[in-house]
Amino acid sequence: MSSGPGAASAPAPDPHDSPPASDAPASDAPAARPARKSSMFSSLKVRNYRLFFMGQVVSNIGTWMQRIAQDWLVLSLTGSSAAVGITTALQFLPMLLFGLYGGVLVDRLRKRPALLVTQSSMALTAIALAVLTLTGHVQVWHVYVAAFAVGLATVVDNPARQSFVSELVGPGQLQNAVSLNSANFQSARLVGPAVAGILITGVGTGYAFLFNGLSFIAPLTGLLLMRARELHVVERAPRAKGQLREGVRYVTGRPELIWPIVLVGFVGTFAFNFPVYLSAFADDVFHAGAGAYSMFNTLMAVGSVAGALLAARRGTARLRLLIAAALVFGTLEIVAATTPTLWMFALLMVPLGLFGMTVNVTTNTSIQMSTDPAMRGRVMALYMMVFLGGSPVGAPIVGWITDTYGARVGLAAGGAVAALAAAVIGLILARVGNLRLSIGWHGGHPRVRFVPREHQEELARAA
Repeated sequence: MSSGPGAASAPAPDPHDSPPASDAPASDAPAARPARKSSMFSSLKVRNYRLFFMGQVVSNIGTWMQRIAQDWLVLSLTGSSAAVGITTALQFLPMLLFGLYGGVLVDRLRKRPALLVTQSSMALTAIALAVLTLTGHVQVWHVYVAAFAVGLATVVDNPARQSFVSELVGPGQLQNAVSLNSANFQSARLVGPAVAGILITGVGTGYAFLFNGLSFIAPLTGLLLMRARELHVVERAPRAKGQLREGVRYVTGRPELIWPIVLVGFVGTFAFNFPVYLSAFADDVFHAGAGAYSMFNTLMAVGSVAGALLAARRGTARLRLLIAAALVFGTLEIVAATTPTLWMFALLMVPLGLFGMTVNVTTNTSIQMSTDPAMRGRVMALYMMVFLGGSPVGAPIVGWITDTYGARVGLAAGGAVAALAAAVIGLILARVGNLRLSIGWHGGHPRVRFVPREHQEELARAA
């Protein structure tokens, strides 16, 4: 494991966990090592982070409103789930094409000015789409262009926001702040989709785009009000040749970084295409309209918020938790695909949101805590490129499967890919960490875990 922040201050070992192998990171080992377990909202005591957090509360609501409105507008204009998939693909295509270059820029630039530029550009894009929609001139290619423009901004915005958190709170509060950011974003799903559903059915999609454009005033104000002297200084990478290759080599040489990124690549590409899946279930399977689509997103947000808040209280982000959560997440998607009624499907959105958020937060935190600060922009850009950039590949595929074979087959296929990837990568991490599967009893309950081979052989000899 690299000497990133927190690496020198591991928590006290859990007596119920076996020690990891010394030569490689074990799937049972702590991937993130904060100095101590903090209270659920401890990072909000930091003024700069509090300003950042409050600005994101407003902006995230607008973002979710635009997501719902954008998907429903495309479906209304075309009647095609594949077109919704194309829109999603265009929004994330720039991350796939230019994500690593964005990470190089982020490591060179000051994060706060960079965020002022990217957030302003996304605000202008939303307002332009609102004007086109409200004046009745919107066409599907306008939505495609707007989605691509937002994607270009996120090439820099995503890694800058992710790595800026460490400058706001420092390494001691990083896990808590990352988890609260996720809770913030997912909490907006409790408000954004509901308000979007009311606006779409009441006055049209244009007002959802307008609200999103205006909502960027809040994070821009927060960035301007921050005290620069209270930021945790991180040395910026000097301009030099080969920095992109350096970042890739850095990640590929560390199993604790590369394998979680590979896993979320499969999950993000095939299992997280909820704009395609949920709009198809609302429209084609249950024939319930925009209200049901909004409800599905809202219920998923309930589970996501719960998952993020649980992560905020968690002392460590273990790779075994990531593998287990991804496996359960994929299995739940398969189960949801077979549900016969709307209400059964809707209720499954809650655990889907919880385990999906656990995958997201655990990966994000473990990667940031295992990365040297000077490399964090490039590493986070690679992570976001794989997680979000997989959508240009996955969204059209799952959209075509959904249109051709039905929404149930599309969702089940995405879940199967996620579950299989989790199982295979879990076995790879066990092999890299020189682990074996241990099945036994503890406190009167069955217990399944991975332990070092030497430890299991000692137990066998003692028996």
